[in-house]
Amino acid sequence: MNPRRHLITLLAGAALLATGAAHAQGALDAVLAKKQINIAVPTDFPPYGLVGTDMAPQGLDVDMARLIATKLGVKLELVPVTSANRIPYLQTKKADLVISTLGKNAEREKVIDFTAAYSPFFQALFAAKGVAIKAPADLAGKTVGVTRGAIEDLELTKLAPPTTDLKRFEDNNATVSAFVSGQVQVLATGASVAAIMMTRNPQLGAELKFVLKDSPNFIGVAKGEDKLRLRVNQIIAEAKASGDIDKMAVKWLGRPAGTLPE
Repeated sequence: MNPRRHLITLLAGAALLATGAAHAQGALDAVLAKKQINIAVPTDFPPYGLVGTDMAPQGLDVDMARLIATKLGVKLELVPVTSANRIPYLQTKKADLVISTLGKNAEREKVIDFTAAYSPFFQALFAAKGVAIKAPADLAGKTVGVTRGAIEDLELTKLAPPTTDLKRFEDNNATVSAFVSGQVQVLATGASVAAIMMTRNPQLGAELKFVLKDSPNFIGVAKGEDKLRLRVNQIIAEAKASGDIDKMAVKWLGRPAGTLPE
């Protein structure tokens, strides 16, 4: 073989091996190598994620992100996301994990993987006491505020009567504000978020009408990143056994996490 051609062949082979090694490295190896993990969290969804008086993110999801980074022994980079962009951020590698009140369903499982659950959560419908709502059928002809891409949006799209006016907003703050200002008659959101809204706005006379979905929170992982997913599962299991998961739930939700699905 021509020496020059032989050298080119060897270099090409080395390049392929390097590419294969990088691909095989996976997300967990990459995180450990760079000693930093990028975790997507909410900053508009208290008490899971909010901006404190010091302008720093805080909340249950933020505490969970810090716990994972500490257990991995790496620096934590928090990446603020909304309900609409949290999964795309994971798919485009802007985040290594998504800890953002993420419910697990068959549709989402087609595009990302999930760890074990780390906190309780349920979505419900809220409206003034004088508004008669007991089931999805009662939403006919009513305006309902919902955050675009959130699990409430997905569920109501399936369950609400055709005459329901679903008004979609880009983030949870906008959704809650629409209800408080009277733009919508009904609010679809997480119970913990609604509790804060009702405490701050007692004049609305809002109450829980019915539970839309019991949906514990899971951590989102990119498809195929089983090594990272299993390591995070190990951290979650240890935190459950040590009581750290319950402590976080008591701190932010006022009650222990209790039994959560694996």
